[in-house]
Amino acid sequence: MRHRRSLVRVADAATYVNLFALTGIATVLITRAFLAQAGYPKLGGGGDSSLHIAHMLWGGLLMMAAILLTLGFLGVGARLAGAVVGGIGFGLFIDEVGKQITDEPGYFYQPAAGIIYLSFALLLLLTHLIRRRAAQSTGLDARQRSVHAADLALTGVADGLTAEQRRAALRLVEGSDSEVDAALARLIAAAPDRPPAAPAWWRRWASGVGRALRWLARTRIALALAVLCLLTEALLFSVWMSVDLFAGQLTREPQPGAHLAVALTEVVSAVLGIIGLIRLRSDRATAFRLFQAALLADMFIGQIFKFTMDQFAAVVELGVDLALLWVISAFLSAQRTPTGANQTPASTPVPAPATTRTV
Repeated sequence: MRHRRSLVRVADAATYVNLFALTGIATVLITRAFLAQAGYPKLGGGGDSSLHIAHMLWGGLLMMAAILLTLGFLGVGARLAGAVVGGIGFGLFIDEVGKQITDEPGYFYQPAAGIIYLSFALLLLLTHLIRRRAAQSTGLDARQRSVHAADLALTGVADGLTAEQRRAALRLVEGSDSEVDAALARLIAAAPDRPPAAPAWWRRWASGVGRALRWLARTRIALALAVLCLLTEALLFSVWMSVDLFAGQLTREPQPGAHLAVALTEVVSAVLGIIGLIRLRSDRATAFRLFQAALLADMFIGQIFKFTMDQFAAVVELGVDLALLWVISAFLSAQRTPTGANQTPASTPVPAPATTRTV
């Protein structure tokens, strides 16, 4: 019987996409900081020379190298290397997007920072969607389970398997009467052992720190501070920028459209936050979902235009928003998780079910 040809997602796809995005973000920040400190030197020519080798070209070469790594080599190591090398290349590439959409001086084109932010925000949103789909999956079909088990078996032959990987791989094929799955089970069992990447003391320490931070995020003080900061930020921005709007100040700004967009977004965030505050006594879960929506509106709409207005000064505010979102998401995760259940959604990006994420 012929199988319908279809793409099978890598079991740990969210981890690689997340690594790609975070590497790219770090590359942009490091590149901008280095160039600012070095006085924005030109590589390839000096003085009156018109030759300039833009670092976008190096980014393209690194992205090509990442593609060749994943096309030419097998195993988890090649994927990890491809994610890191590709993330660095994408960071160098997107850092010069301003030069491609406007005339000189394109590198300092103000909307470029918003475009860069939007690119990485969409990548991280993609990671979240992949992870949520995997966590909510009702299970893989027989062919997908076999493919994922074969992928782990290949990893075991090349690099060995940790005890956790071996158990996860065997769970994928247990109970199957397929000859292919039986052969995979024998191969998985025969693969050499590999110790975990992190030593036991480090894993215990990281687990303990994670539990402590999750407990702290769910305390009344942390939740109250998060709500207070969220409402204060949204109200201050919405009132301040609305006053400027009605006073006609925005027309004298270099980016009036961006200021208007920020003002409207902050008004929406403030309204959602106030409604959440009203619902807090009667329905805490709904209230915190409204707080979460207020933050997401600011992060996925308002922050794009804040980066346009203030270039990379908006990084500090984004860091505050991410901390607030983490506290509120930790509370909502605790509300969704039954008492005594595994707390993996809040503690680690790798969920427990072997049928969704196994590497």
